[in-house]
Amino acid sequence: MTNLIGLIGYPVKHSISPYFQQAALDYYHLDIRYELWETKPGRLESTIARLNKPQNLGANVTVPYKETVLPLLDEVEELASLIGAVNTIVKRDDKLVGFNTDARGFIQALSKERYFEPEGKRAAILGAGGAARAVCFALVREKASSLVIINRTTARAEALADSLRKYMAESGLETEVTTLPWQSSTSSETFSHCHLIINCTTIGMKYSPQEGQSPLSFEVIPKDVLVYDLVYNPYPTPLLQLARKAGADTLGGLAMLVYQGAASFELWTGRKAPIDIMYGKAREALPGER
Repeated sequence: MTNLIGLIGYPVKHSISPYFQQAALDYYHLDIRYELWETKPGRLESTIARLNKPQNLGANVTVPYKETVLPLLDEVEELASLIGAVNTIVKRDDKLVGFNTDARGFIQALSKERYFEPEGKRAAILGAGGAARAVCFALVREKASSLVIINRTTARAEALADSLRKYMAESGLETEVTTLPWQSSTSSETFSHCHLIINCTTIGMKYSPQEGQSPLSFEVIPKDVLVYDLVYNPYPTPLLQLARKAGADTLGGLAMLVYQGAASFELWTGRKAPIDIMYGKAREALPGER
């Protein structure tokens, strides 16, 4: 019987995860198929219940379910519980266990693709959902000097900031964390002292309602900043095109996607992820990526 692993989210047809995950599974000649399990709102609980079938080994979880999936799992590992978001589910001893590999993938991509070390740096984060939570906790753990969280829903940004401050109080870390309303993203002053701007929203994502849009205008992007767009499809995104026009350094979301996917692969299979093969297939799926 062929075993299955799926990607749970809505929408998911933009995803290239099946290309590089299947390549990794085939490299080890594993009888496992990676599929897209598009799950409409209201159907998450039934999709998670399906994971209990013998042939299903686990899943990735993407927008908009990284936070809402937590109470549906049997166990959540410490980092995912701390972040409050799960992007990987692994079946262990008939229990569904949640993990977060986004934080690790985010930092690996920064380090390996742009040699960027967050310690002592100032960052602005657009969004406050599951991906933003992983990014913020990762930056705090890497000793960034300050974070400003900008989100359409102020209460959600404040909830994330409160979680970060509580964690820092318990762990002795000292990153300054503030929040700003979304309107502040139209002001160049908001980003004038930043070393790093990260888009953790779906604005600009292929097949999303905001396809073709950018969360920031050309005028507000400093030329000496690194703009990191977690959206990877299309490449380059509208935000990255504007950032390049402004003279900023840029990083697309493909690297993070592959690194977090590699960590997920290792959790499912217990085997070392063939990163070069996964990266190669991911690049093939996005011809414009470099």
